[in-house]
Amino acid sequence: QVQLVESGGGSVQAGGSLRLSCAPSRSIYMGYCMAWFRQAPGKEREEVASIDGYGSTTSTDSVKGRFTISKDNEKKTMALQMNSLQLEDTAMYYCAAIGTPWCNGKFASWGQGTQVTVSA
Repeated sequence: QVQLVESGGGSVQAGGSLRLSCAPSRSIYMGYCMAWFRQAPGKEREEVASIDGYGSTTSTDSVKGRFTISKDNEKKTMALQMNSLQLEDTAMYYCAAIGTPWCNGKFASWGQGTQVTVSA
């Protein structure tokens, strides 16, 4: 098991930027698949972006060109850089991890979440 600790959420005006970070308690997870999910009130949780153990990334269409997922192996953190934030990006954001390098399994480990609120 691994603990995932998120940070970096907050409130920002539309068009602004935020950077979320996720630190796994076990550094081996930096070589595994990690992802960001989000859940807005009244909506289902959705996967925002993922990065596998080899650095390959995916992202949902609504954030392409605005959000970037990355890993910093020196700092042992995974990050989500969010630019050009929109009102509909308001949600609780969760870091998640799979215990393998590939992102084709079930996300078994989850962080507590960090709130992102975008205002007009």
